[in-house]
Amino acid sequence: MGQLTNLYVAVLLSLCWGQWSEPDAERPSCDRCDLRLSCDCSRGGFTRVPAVTGRALTLDLSFNNITAVTNVDLMGHVELRALNLHGNRLAVIHPSAFDSLWSLEELDLSDNQLTALNHDWFGELGALLQLNLLDNPYSCVGSAPVFLGLVRLRRLAFGGSALVEIKRGALSGVMELEELTVHANNLERYESGALAYVWPLGRISLSLHGPFLRDVALASAVVGDVSYPETAVTLEDLHLIGNESVQPFRAAARRRVRNMAFRNLSVSDEATVNMLMISDGIPFTTFTFDGVTLTGEGRWERASWTDQRSIDEFFIRNAVVLDVFKFVSFLQLGFLLQYPRKLSVINAKVFVVPCATTGLLLNLQYLDLSDNLLTDLTLAETLCHGSGTLKDLRVLNISGNALKSLSTLRRLVAKLYKLTHLDISRNRYSSMPDSCSWPSTLRHLNISGAKLTTITPCLPTTLEVLDLSSNDLKGFTVALPVLRELHLSGNKFLRLPAGSLFPNLQTLSAQSNTLNMFGHSDLQSYRRLQSLQAGRNKFVCSCGFVAFLRSSIEGDGVVRLTDGEESYICDSPLYLQGEPVGRVRLSVVVCHRVLFVSVSCGVALLVGILVSVLLWRLHALWYLRMTWAWLRAKHSSRRRRQLRDVAGSEALLSFDAFVSYSEKDAGWVETFLVPELEEPRETDEDYVNHRTTRPLTLCLHKRDFLPGHWILDNIMSAMERSRRTVFVLSENFVQSDWCRYELDFSHFWLFDGDAGEEPAILILLEPLSKDDIPNRFCKLRKLMSSTTYLEWPQEEEGKPEFWKRLRHALTREDDD
Repeated sequence: MGQLTNLYVAVLLSLCWGQWSEPDAERPSCDRCDLRLSCDCSRGGFTRVPAVTGRALTLDLSFNNITAVTNVDLMGHVELRALNLHGNRLAVIHPSAFDSLWSLEELDLSDNQLTALNHDWFGELGALLQLNLLDNPYSCVGSAPVFLGLVRLRRLAFGGSALVEIKRGALSGVMELEELTVHANNLERYESGALAYVWPLGRISLSLHGPFLRDVALASAVVGDVSYPETAVTLEDLHLIGNESVQPFRAAARRRVRNMAFRNLSVSDEATVNMLMISDGIPFTTFTFDGVTLTGEGRWERASWTDQRSIDEFFIRNAVVLDVFKFVSFLQLGFLLQYPRKLSVINAKVFVVPCATTGLLLNLQYLDLSDNLLTDLTLAETLCHGSGTLKDLRVLNISGNALKSLSTLRRLVAKLYKLTHLDISRNRYSSMPDSCSWPSTLRHLNISGAKLTTITPCLPTTLEVLDLSSNDLKGFTVALPVLRELHLSGNKFLRLPAGSLFPNLQTLSAQSNTLNMFGHSDLQSYRRLQSLQAGRNKFVCSCGFVAFLRSSIEGDGVVRLTDGEESYICDSPLYLQGEPVGRVRLSVVVCHRVLFVSVSCGVALLVGILVSVLLWRLHALWYLRMTWAWLRAKHSSRRRRQLRDVAGSEALLSFDAFVSYSEKDAGWVETFLVPELEEPRETDEDYVNHRTTRPLTLCLHKRDFLPGHWILDNIMSAMERSRRTVFVLSENFVQSDWCRYELDFSHFWLFDGDAGEEPAILILLEPLSKDDIPNRFCKLRKLMSSTTYLEWPQEEEGKPEFWKRLRHALTREDDD
């Protein structure tokens, strides 16, 4: 039933979206997805939405040439969390294009060609948290409830150079926002209350350059609608000249806004004085100026009577004074400087703050002078030790200046008795004195981005957080007993520093060094270490390191790796170079080589023993040895036959018969066979026929084998030089290996020789049937089946006949 329902829904969807459907075959594809299922298809030259995996969580299609999104382009991406279409030529979006993106939380459609906003685009995006519609050519917002249903929306940005009208229903359906950004530099019409329905509103950024210049009432209406005491208001792209241009600021003051910020601001002396008068007695706590140009001379003393005691923080970044030589001394601004507890002047080309000016900062606890032009000499002027100067200072940031001497610095900060945080990073320190005196309250020290090559006991032992990243350090031998965080990334460490130096260390960062590997033994000395970041090093992916790292990545280790497994890449061995350590799977052969070799040798030995036993039982070794001997003897026999063919067969025949017998039967051979055949005897038949029986010449191994020659060569030679071969068979014969050699060589010789060769002569000394012969004597069994054999008679009367038949078999060729 469920499958039928799904099919029915699919059919309905295809009917609804069919008019916009295009064949999948025409769609390009993008496979640039990482392990986190984040697909970066930006700057790929795509003209339509490419096909990506349906499991993608983020999809970046920015800076392509996509002009339309159809109803099927994003179908199936139910798990997608973020979609970025910024910087395309997108002009058309199908009303149902985003309907399948039920899990979408971030959508960026900025910098495209959308001429109108359609509420159908967002109808199914109930999970959407962030929406960016900036810099599109639509001219009106609010003619229809575009954002209706986006009850979870928390960040919204809309507007652009074409926006001229905001109507009352612009934000209908939006319940609350953490951040609202409106670009309306060319706004001409605004319905009062259009932006007033959202509350609470965390931050609001307004670009109202045109209205501030042309229509102060319109600008005041917009600023007034979004100003709440809890809302941080940012006004962008303003050029404030006289009294009239700052009137919209009065609307914010009436609503008692506490946090006011200006971005890309150009302001005159008159406008500054008017702003200070408007803020008289208003509980502003924070003023932020990011990108401010002062066009006047700093003559603001006319506002010195105003009450600015509520101001807690001044934040000034990227400040420019057009005529710095005419700008008056800040000594006239005591009414502004005596109250703030936090002061930041960043990237403002400040090369000195006079000691007298520093003395006006009576309540200052936080001072940020980073990215300026301070030197050791001018810093001494700024941190002068006058009566009560900076007595409450707790945080000092002078990073990114031109400081060179740590000795000078530690002398200047030694009397800042409440100092807890000191940031002197990105300066030009190249060495560290052997000993230093620091405030006993100092807990955080940042000396990253310098040129330090060694660390000395100059470091304060009270430190809890130390950042030495991006130096040229190769070792660390200073004990810091209360240190909790140590950052050593971007150095030249070959191994992690000894954990015994930091008994309370909890976080260690050692990325981008020259570490080859580390393991459980390296971390054992860190008694309280919980978090380690050591990626982007040149790791040697050994078995121990891979196993340790995989267990740490999976959370099974004592220390948690917090910089992600994609940061740990193998540098060697070569065949694993570039491979993430988490994906490496090393074989048992590589990881347990000694064990593998031991087991392999043991298995090989066991198999060898088993094979040897099996071969022994089957007599295979004997057959192999015999075959080798036969091959060798065969080669030798061919040469002898060639000689025999040249010289004649008789010339090479030295014996009438070669006798093969067991050593245990030597008594019968020597007592009966040899005397009977080799000694001349005259039988009755010879007497009647008037002839004498010729004595025979026998070849016996004990007598005729050549000493010093291989016994197999002797056997083959004896057979070749004998007219016949006689086998004396008995139980002793079948138990003798050499007898078996002689039998087999005889068999090979007979079957490998010429057609005229005679078969062997078999003599049975005792009753011996074919079945009594072991199977390994296959050739003997075959001979007994095909050859007539002589049996040695046990009675005396049968022996003459036996000798007669034997002699006849041996001399048959002579008779012929």
